[in-house]
Amino acid sequence: MVKQKTYFIRAFGCQFNKADAEKTAKVLEKKGYKLSPSLCGADLVIVLMCSVRQKSVEKVKSQIADLRKTDKQIILKGCILPSDKKMFEAMGVKFSFKGLSNSQIKKEKPKTGLVEIGQGCNNFCSYCVVPYTKGPEKYRSPLVIIGEVKYLIKKGVKDITLIAQNVNSYKFNRTNFVGLLKAVSNLEGDFKIGFLTNHPKDMSEALINVIATLPKIKKEIHLPLQSGSSKVLKRMNRHYTKQDYLKLIQKIRKKIPNVRLTTDIIVGFPGETENDFGDTLDVIKKAHFKQAFISKYSPREGTASFKLKDTIPLEEKKRKEQILLKLTKNNAKT
Repeated sequence: MVKQKTYFIRAFGCQFNKADAEKTAKVLEKKGYKLSPSLCGADLVIVLMCSVRQKSVEKVKSQIADLRKTDKQIILKGCILPSDKKMFEAMGVKFSFKGLSNSQIKKEKPKTGLVEIGQGCNNFCSYCVVPYTKGPEKYRSPLVIIGEVKYLIKKGVKDITLIAQNVNSYKFNRTNFVGLLKAVSNLEGDFKIGFLTNHPKDMSEALINVIATLPKIKKEIHLPLQSGSSKVLKRMNRHYTKQDYLKLIQKIRKKIPNVRLTTDIIVGFPGETENDFGDTLDVIKKAHFKQAFISKYSPREGTASFKLKDTIPLEEKKRKEQILLKLTKNNAKT
């Protein structure tokens, strides 16, 4: 009797890799593969990596080095910088697998509530690799998106999340993100809609009104701050100031009093002073985020900020990280 081949998928990073992992699993199972309960027992290991942070790259590098000591077939996919790809190529890693093309993966229906509405980014934040790994923004047709949402509703999925690197800049022909949300919200069924992730510069009044008024849309907004300092935000190429952000928060809370706000913050960006850090603390105190995802700045080759000197010691970044974690934890209780 021929032994059935097994697979295991390890996904690092954001919701995109989680969604791709689910679709990749469906493609492999159609080809006769069976999910292994553990990485050790798998014949084929798919690693979906994320090049956004150096720490994540080092984790993938370490895991692949261990896997290379076995007879397992290893395929690396995901968000990969050209410089990282060269490094993994030198380790003998393969990036493709017969019958597992990106187009095949994208054709699969979502398994859980994650519905990809587009990929890529046009913002070029100075610290971010996404424009270099995913390219410019490309959005899917509203008909395709609504078709996937209908499929999930029929399957009994109650929690649906629309995902893109920048959901609120969605544009397909004459349909913008507000129009897409209205169309999805008008579908029959018992479900709620969320979305990730937003850019503050694209959080329009029309979008705030739609979130406030449509009952199927969750009253949750993830609004990455990154820094409370206008000087640092300018170096980050974020296209808003501290005051712009605080005015936006005020506008959101006025329209949606029960909103659950979450954010992303980077500590230790090149040139960040104690005054800059103080501005970040000030925004956190005023915004009252329910949760903040805090990361220590990590220089990535190919980005604009890589040219800046990363002079802030790791211990200083850790100190700031702990201060922010404590403050946001206290805020979440109020």
